[in-house]
Amino acid sequence: MSRRLPVIHGITGEDAGPYRLERLDLEFSNGERRRFERMVPRGPGAVVVVPMLDDQTVLLVREYAAGVNRYELGLVKGRMDPGETPEQAADRELKEEAGYGARRLDVLRQLTLVPTYMGHVSWLVLARDLYPERLPGDEPEELEVIPWKMQELDRLMLREDFSEGRSLAALFVAREWLARQ
Repeated sequence: MSRRLPVIHGITGEDAGPYRLERLDLEFSNGERRRFERMVPRGPGAVVVVPMLDDQTVLLVREYAAGVNRYELGLVKGRMDPGETPEQAADRELKEEAGYGARRLDVLRQLTLVPTYMGHVSWLVLARDLYPERLPGDEPEELEVIPWKMQELDRLMLREDFSEGRSLAALFVAREWLARQ
């Protein structure tokens, strides 16, 4: 069913770090008026990188996750700098976090985080034909790089220290995309 977007009667907002918190005064097609809040990111978004060491092995990184106060296993990811393409950002983040560059980068799709109240977009980038190269990053400590076999994704998705939804979704999207190549 296709619906007309709600009418926005007003937007107020305030700065919230790398985001802007906006309050929207909305009117839906049935006449209902509601106030919604959304987080609008500053900047062009982020990348989530699936770095393939070989046809069967993805590189994961373990890093501190302040939101859950533990070390979390996941994919290379990070914010895009202004003016960067998703491919450029993915290659830079891969060099900073995992110590590899990629000769082949394919943008597979966009991923959102809780789109009901957040406008953040992450570009899913598949990185192949890797070579060693490290750039200094903004991480407070070197990240542990862990090779993982794609055929063992079922085991990975059940790990307590692998909970980030973008990483989980990205691995399954990449696996299906690679199977069709």
